[in-house]
Amino acid sequence: MSRQPTWDLACSLQAEMFDAVQHAGSLNVQLVYFRGLGECRSSQFVADTASLKRLMMRISCQGGHTQIGKVLSHALSEVGRSKIGALVYIGDAMEEDVDDLAVKAGNLGLHGVPVFVFQEGRDDLAEAAFKEIARLSKGAWFRFDRNAPAMLAKLLSAIAVFATGGLKALEARGREEDRLMIEHLRGRSG
Repeated sequence: MSRQPTWDLACSLQAEMFDAVQHAGSLNVQLVYFRGLGECRSSQFVADTASLKRLMMRISCQGGHTQIGKVLSHALSEVGRSKIGALVYIGDAMEEDVDDLAVKAGNLGLHGVPVFVFQEGRDDLAEAAFKEIARLSKGAWFRFDRNAPAMLAKLLSAIAVFATGGLKALEARGREEDRLMIEHLRGRSG
């Protein structure tokens, strides 16, 4: 329930990801979400803004504990089926065993799947866990500020470029958000 305002914001910003790569390649996105008492679901992969928006608009937030481990496990199982360029996680809390999450994040890193974590709020426990997930997967952690949707859109755009073309694509595009993403990926900030 705490995520409803930012879920609504994410629904409106997701088009930026597709727009960023429309000329450089294709982006396929799978929506994985959890809510309530143990519900964790995933969609099929979609390749356009309208399809993703339709999926997102059908979901409402419900109270319940985090299920980050299920999301990471799902990504690991998908890696066995096809190439996964990146995982984006947006959250505000972490109520799981951080060591279990660390193992899964490390395995994602070994499979070349960086986790980009956007943290809403200032929960210290969540922050430590999210930073560790990002570090072990060779991804990046960012503070998520719902008052700055333009920056989130730009960072999602940079992640899409990275997921489809790697660091070379980010360096070639050369935007401010790309440089910020490169710095985070190389561990110079965080």
